[in-house]
Amino acid sequence: MLDPADVNRILSTALERGGDYADVFCERRLATSFRLQSGQIHESGLSVTQGVGIRVIVGESAGYAYSDDLSFEALQRAARIASLIARGNSQERSVRVRDTGVTPYYDASRTAHADSAAYVKLLERAQIAAREFDPRVSAVNATVTDELQDVWIGTSDGRWLHDHRPLISLGVQVVCSRNGDRAQGFVGDGGRTSIAFYETRTPESIALEAARIAASNVEAVPAPAGEMEMVVGSGGGGVLLHEAVGHGLESDFNRQGVSLYSGRIGERVASDLVTIYDDGNLEGERGSISIDDEGNPGAHKVLVENGVLRGYMQDHLNGTLMGVGSTGSGRRQSFRVMPQPRMCNTYMPNGDSAVEEIIASTKRGIYAKSFSGGQVEISRGDFVFMVAEGYLIENGKVTAPVKNATIVGNGPEVMTKVVAVGNDSRLANRHYTCGKGGQYVPVGVGMPTVKISSVTVGGSNVG
Repeated sequence: MLDPADVNRILSTALERGGDYADVFCERRLATSFRLQSGQIHESGLSVTQGVGIRVIVGESAGYAYSDDLSFEALQRAARIASLIARGNSQERSVRVRDTGVTPYYDASRTAHADSAAYVKLLERAQIAAREFDPRVSAVNATVTDELQDVWIGTSDGRWLHDHRPLISLGVQVVCSRNGDRAQGFVGDGGRTSIAFYETRTPESIALEAARIAASNVEAVPAPAGEMEMVVGSGGGGVLLHEAVGHGLESDFNRQGVSLYSGRIGERVASDLVTIYDDGNLEGERGSISIDDEGNPGAHKVLVENGVLRGYMQDHLNGTLMGVGSTGSGRRQSFRVMPQPRMCNTYMPNGDSAVEEIIASTKRGIYAKSFSGGQVEISRGDFVFMVAEGYLIENGKVTAPVKNATIVGNGPEVMTKVVAVGNDSRLANRHYTCGKGGQYVPVGVGMPTVKISSVTVGGSNVG
């Protein structure tokens, strides 16, 4: 998008009033999408996003300006606006960026979308499979989105990097109806790959899983209420980990002292069975990034190890101020906004317990296979989650599906109550998007089956 010689001049302009650091983020994003509803393609779209953001950092502050006018004059104006943060500290700086290699964790060779008919065919196949699964299926909605994003990043320490990022997802929502009751199931899958992904992870398999969940939910009984054991399912259960723990380990909250994990590196914060990683370098996963949006490699981060807090997820600004540097966690929604420390693929690795043993050891509890959403209060760690697919466990056996179950608790407290970790860890088959500060980025979540000795379940059955 930009000539490196022009980037040199823009960065020099950005630093003409002084400053500790400056960067230029160039983005071009091409996305196509199709949505099937009531047996027809209701929407299709093609969007193009293109622009440049320029940032100047001075101490704890940053000046930022962006432009979707890519003329050199417009970008020079944006650089001068960003430089105003360093007012009164004028000095002449010369910057020279050089090509810097990037190790890709996804196929960077795909530069075009597939034919439109190929996306429509995926949706049609999903619909047919879902409707054939159960006569109670009353509605099928499906969406496919395929995105190609290119970013170029120039930094005042001399780096010039390029990353080509594919991202495709297929999501299927199935509604089942019975005697006036309606229930739904949703499954999505994809990643930093291409439409060829659905030759093995077929649209039929995605649709059948969504239909199975909907059919189970339409038979569900009211969830019990009260304190009980909880078994969290592998894969999708990782939403609990992401929300209840992950956000509290992002460095901006900890540098500002508003997270309950602030200043606790080296302290025990969970059961010794709990280890938590965040990875930007898992091949093809939805949250993977060859480089983050500041040009640093998407790395393997050890957040919690055997219950002990080992580190936070750092972007450039907070990592510099905390004296530890970036962990490749600086991410942004687009060129219009500054990066923040964010998660990539957050997960718990395998433990030693067999899933069957975990279930058999549970006398009375909830088996939460996946969650449909929730919220957490960062400073205290208190959370509320809604269970998307859940079952009763009675005397060591999984019995009836339950509906309207919510899980209420405190993230660090729940992590101290982990009494068993399964040997079936995996990342979820979903297309998760994480929101923070009004920005949304794709992420991955995952965990093995985990047993928590006690949680508060909110339900309508208090008998």
